[in-house]
Amino acid sequence: MTENSTKIKVCIVIGASHAGVNFAFSLRKEGWEGAIILFDKDPTLPYHRPPLSKAYLTSNDTIEKNALKSLESYEKSNITLNLGVSVNSINRSEKNIILGNGTIQAYDTLVIATGARPIIPPIKGIDTANTMYPLRTAKDVDDIRTAFNKSIDKRVVVIGGGYIGLETAASLKKMGGKVTILEREERVLARVTAPEMSHFFQRLHTQNGVDVFTNKNVTGIDTQDGVHTIRCSDDSVYEADIIIVGVGVHVNTELATQAALDIKNGIQVDTTARTNDQDIYAIGDCTFHYNPHYDQFIRLESVQNAVDQAKVAAMAICDKNPIYDAIPWFWSDQYDIKLQMVGLSTGYTDTLIRKEEGENTKFSLWYFNGDTLLAVDAVNNAKAYVLGTKFIKENKKIDKAKLVDPSVPFKPVNLLVD
Repeated sequence: MTENSTKIKVCIVIGASHAGVNFAFSLRKEGWEGAIILFDKDPTLPYHRPPLSKAYLTSNDTIEKNALKSLESYEKSNITLNLGVSVNSINRSEKNIILGNGTIQAYDTLVIATGARPIIPPIKGIDTANTMYPLRTAKDVDDIRTAFNKSIDKRVVVIGGGYIGLETAASLKKMGGKVTILEREERVLARVTAPEMSHFFQRLHTQNGVDVFTNKNVTGIDTQDGVHTIRCSDDSVYEADIIIVGVGVHVNTELATQAALDIKNGIQVDTTARTNDQDIYAIGDCTFHYNPHYDQFIRLESVQNAVDQAKVAAMAICDKNPIYDAIPWFWSDQYDIKLQMVGLSTGYTDTLIRKEEGENTKFSLWYFNGDTLLAVDAVNNAKAYVLGTKFIKENKKIDKAKLVDPSVPFKPVNLLVD
């Protein structure tokens, strides 16, 4: 044999959250016989992120109970996991990466799964607010739990009324907190859902004892004796023992930018998750990918996208010619409400609400562009979510009058245009 034929190929993965970990195991499953090496600067065994703002926050569990895979699983699949290790740069010409300690690691294939990090807004005084926390990592949640348990008055202000902010507010209220949400836009969830759904969730939180204020632009934070005074541009003032910031994320594209990979709204990849470098792939929250169903490039912050894209990249690297053509889906749990979302509502021209007879908290919101169904938000209504997914995938035309009539049985045969 020649030297090249006996050389063990190396696949390096930068980032060991949902995308990176699922990719590594998928790659092995697809038949990759070479080395698989994961690097992540988080020192904790990779874990599920969705429970962080919900079940993990409200429990006394250790993060190990939420592990994506056991340590033994990595060993069994011959996957090398390097935690608490940062990557400083990518050298495309030499096909290697340089670690934070200066070590050089060569690769044959590189996968970037660097995700995103919370935005800390440039609010005067935020740097000196000693109990101010984002919510992105297990350490963030551990710090929040510790501060909350030490607090006597348990007054919490959540800056940001997106899903993370609302979920965290619901969890802290459940824990006995006195919670206030300050949202800069005119309604909560303004960037991701229609007004009807925004109003529903604002009422939900108000009914559960959370104060929700919109059109609140926070301009300053003063901290004295452990108490934060939060000031807004309209001169309103709120006091808190703990501040949670949930105003969005920055995509972690610094390594890809340094390596001169194509960057738009994230790392641009093709339908196999490959970048403009044939030996480098990118997956998960950090990517900007084409969605054939909606005929547009999108960036998604979701576990579904991370897992599905990871599987596609693994298949592509093993020469199985996949194409990523998934319909996005998301979910959110708040109090006794489960919201399931499927599709992308961007570009909708009208919405319709389907209410179920005799049910106050079971309904669905359907987004249309003309006669084309784009997305569905289902509240405590798994059937609407399932039907919406089917109709979107199959481009079915829906009889709108029947859809909103609760007396019409909720079945495809009754809802579709003849």
